[in-house]
Amino acid sequence: MVMEGQGSPRRRWRVLVVDDEPMVREVVASYLTREGFLVSEAGDGQRAVRCLESDPPDLAVLDVMLPGLDGFEVLRRVGPDTDVPVIFLTARTEELDRVLGLELGADDYVVKPFSPRELVARVRSVLRRVERSSSGGRMEFNGLVIDGETREVSIDDEVVDLTAREFDLLAFLASSPRQVFSRQQLLEQVWHSSSEWQDPSTVTVHIRRCRRKIETDIENPRWIQTVWGVGYRFVP
Repeated sequence: MVMEGQGSPRRRWRVLVVDDEPMVREVVASYLTREGFLVSEAGDGQRAVRCLESDPPDLAVLDVMLPGLDGFEVLRRVGPDTDVPVIFLTARTEELDRVLGLELGADDYVVKPFSPRELVARVRSVLRRVERSSSGGRMEFNGLVIDGETREVSIDDEVVDLTAREFDLLAFLASSPRQVFSRQQLLEQVWHSSSEWQDPSTVTVHIRRCRRKIETDIENPRWIQTVWGVGYRFVP
């Protein structure tokens, strides 16, 4: 089902809402539609995979506790082949579950029960970040290339497979070489969020993921360095 809102935003962002509870889907779709988004729905993980593979939206709101194929498995199956930003809906509050979602490439998570207005704000925040970062230029550092137009990263002409959030984090750090940013600053600048909404460990997880993909020695990183007690910096 696709629902069209009455507003006329500059761009009609397409959002896929995946939840096995019809009431949750209805409420979320209603709020998003009211804000001008184009909303499609899926009630299970199998349907979500088909939607993400055949007609990728601009963003997916994905429930973790789906019957059969849960949200984590959905992201495992489509993650390597899509750069669709994902916001998890979860009733789980354990840190390990949040970290697992982030490790799989999720961009954000919202804990149930949640405020629909807060969820809409999170959706807008993620999409604004994607829009801004996609209009960036090209940065080159001794074999490392970060291209904001194509949203591709390569090292010595070998393309590196980064998620949307990993790309944004690397591009932000690289745009201010040697400047140190705290985790709180990175939450505000890259996630456009704060510690009230996000756990600072979110940043730590994504830094670790970036290092695994661009560093030769993650124990002695070349590009993304830790300044102990302060934060992180990109060293060109």
